Amino acid sequence: MTEENFDSWGRLDRHPRVALSPDAYENERGHAGAGAFLPFGNGRSYGDSCHNDQGRLIDSRLRTRILGFDPGTGIISCDAGVTLRAVLQAAIPHRFFLPVTPGTAAATIAGAVANDVHGKNHHSRGTFGRHVLRLTLLRSDGDVLTCSPTENRDLFEATIAGMGLTGMILTVDLQLMKVPSAHIQQHAIRFDGLDEYFAMVAQVDGEHEYSVAWIDQLATGRCTGRGILLAGDHADASCEFPDMPRAKSRSIPFSPPFSLLNTVTLKVFNAYYFRWQRRGERVATVEWPGYFHPLDAIGHWNRLYGPKGLYQHQSVYPSEVAPELTRRLLETARGAGHASFLTVLKKFGEARPPGLLSFPRPGFTLTLDFANQGEETLKLLDRLDAMVIEAGGGINPYKDARMSPQTFAASFPNWARLEALRDPAMVSNFWRRTALALPR
Repeated sequence: MTEENFDSWGRLDRHPRVALSPDAYENERGHAGAGAFLPFGNGRSYGDSCHNDQGRLIDSRLRTRILGFDPGTGIISCDAGVTLRAVLQAAIPHRFFLPVTPGTAAATIAGAVANDVHGKNHHSRGTFGRHVLRLTLLRSDGDVLTCSPTENRDLFEATIAGMGLTGMILTVDLQLMKVPSAHIQQHAIRFDGLDEYFAMVAQVDGEHEYSVAWIDQLATGRCTGRGILLAGDHADASCEFPDMPRAKSRSIPFSPPFSLLNTVTLKVFNAYYFRWQRRGERVATVEWPGYFHPLDAIGHWNRLYGPKGLYQHQSVYPSEVAPELTRRLLETARGAGHASFLTVLKKFGEARPPGLLSFPRPGFTLTLDFANQGEETLKLLDRLDAMVIEAGGGINPYKDARMSPQTFAASFPNWARLEALRDPAMVSNFWRRTALALPR
C-alpha cells in the first residue's frame, strides 16, 4: 500500500491519497466494504471522478502488459494500465492507429473506456467505446466477467463511460484502424468569426476524417469566435516522417506563484496565433503527435495555471442553438474576466453512444478552461451550466469538479441505470456529490 499524490489533471484538490496494487485488491475484494475502492488510471481526468477520498485507489499503472497484437486484423489486447501511447508504439509500425484518440496519449486504455473518450473524428468514428470488442471486469464479489456487445451486455454498456464504478477493468480488446501512415495531412482554415465557422463545418467534416477548431475566446465584436479549423486525414504511404518521432523533452519544472495563462498573456498569444495563420486554407503534412497530442510535448503543462489549479468546462448542446449559445458562452466567460487557453469547438456526429453515461451526442461541444480564481470562477461555471442545461445540453463529468447534482441529472437522465449496476465497493468523490445526493 502506498500514499502518494494521485492528483487529477486539474490540480484542484491536492493531498496524499492511499492506493494499493491490483494484486492487493484482488486479495482483499471479498472483504471490501461499501464504497471502499476506486480504480485509478493515469490521472488525466480534470476533476474528482478519479478520486475516492473516503476509501482507497487501485493503481492500474502497475499492470501494463500488451497481451497480444495481431498485425493482420489490428486487434490488440492490453492490461488496464497500458497507455494509449504504448498502444500506438506497438501498432504504428504495422500501419494501424487508434480509431479514436483524445487530446493526450498519456491516458490508460481502461481510462479511455471508463470515460468513453472522443477525439477529432467523432463525426466519422464515434467514441472510443464503439471500438472495444470485449473487456474483462473484476467485481468485488470475486466474479471475473467477460463483457461485450453480446455477453453481459448490460455491464458492458455500463462500464463504457462508467468512470470505474462497475468494477476493476482487467483487460481490454480493442479493434485498431488500418491507415497508410500515422501522420496527418492537415488543412488549416482560418475563419474570422462564428458565422463563418458554422457555415463551413458540416462540409469540412464531410470531407475529412478529423476536424476540430481552436477559438480565440478573447476576441470581441465582429471577431467574436474567430479561430482556426484544423481538419485532417492520414497521409499516404509515401510520407517520410519516422513512425515514432523523437519525443520532446520540455517540461514545466514547478508551478509559478500565479497563473501565467491570464487575460493579458492570452490576448497577446491569441492574436499572434490567429494572425500567424494566413487567410484561406493552408495544407501541410504534420507529425501525428503534433496533430493529436500537442500538449504532451510539454511535461506538466497544467502547472502553468498556477498553484490553485484549473477548471475545465466542456459542454454539448443541440445544433439548432449552437451558433447563438456558443457566442453567449464565450461572451459570458469574457465578461466575467476569465481567459481560456484551450478553447475548442467541435461538431459531434450522429453515432449512437455505446455507454449509459457517454458524454457525446449529436450537436456541438465547446471546451473552455480557466485558472482557478476561487468563488468568481465557481459562479461563472454555474452560469455556464445553467445556459447549457436550459438549451437541452449536458456537461462532461470527467472534466468536472463542481457541477451540482441537478445539473448532472439533467445532463444524464439515465444515471440511475448505472447506479443499479455499480459495484457496491466502488465509488468516487464525483459520484458521491452528484448521483448519491439525488433522490431515488
